[in-house]
Amino acid sequence: MFLTRFQINPARRNARKLLSSPHAMHAAVRAAFREAEDYERAGTRTLWRLDTRATATVHLYIVSPGRPDLTHLVEQVGWPTAESEPWVTRDYDGLLGSLHPGQQWAFRLTANPTHSGRKTADAKETQRFGHLREPEQLGWLASRADRHGFALATQHDGRPNLRLHRRHTQTFKRGLGTVTLTTATYDGILQVTDACAFRRALTSGIGHAKAYGCGLLTLAPAQTAP
Repeated sequence: MFLTRFQINPARRNARKLLSSPHAMHAAVRAAFREAEDYERAGTRTLWRLDTRATATVHLYIVSPGRPDLTHLVEQVGWPTAESEPWVTRDYDGLLGSLHPGQQWAFRLTANPTHSGRKTADAKETQRFGHLREPEQLGWLASRADRHGFALATQHDGRPNLRLHRRHTQTFKRGLGTVTLTTATYDGILQVTDACAFRRALTSGIGHAKAYGCGLLTLAPAQTAP
């Protein structure tokens, strides 16, 4: 597995198009892998996430089974004249292999918090609906932590050490139709409880809408921001 970070130049016209459409960004990420097995293998898949800092710096993070080639993104939305490397790819297996119960990590996750229900009382089939309220979005992650091999650390007041930001609902085109996507970004501290389940969460993602930039959990030492 590999972890890649790529800086996007948001002032470029093509960047504005990609940043406004998760469907277009998904296609751009998929184009970074020539071989199908580099994009998706048994038990793993490519995940991506956009992070926007207060300075309007935008980074694209990718976790993938194979090493990506982002030359096309450098040409379209990157900084081709930058002196530093246009993107950085690091081996991810070392971190995955070092995980064990009891470790604490700072984390960031952009997810699609949803619930199943019926649109009307007489509807026969259930649908997925996005959680829109902050307490429901917080509860969504808390209810899934155990199955993904971690527990949310608690603060002195007993509440989860967790913060929500970038909560929004976005509508974008996909073919002849449209997609409505509810997302929230979680920052917090977690403790590993089941290393195998936690590795699966890191390499397969959490929740739905993984093709659209959701589900990628990244880690950093607990004393620093993720």
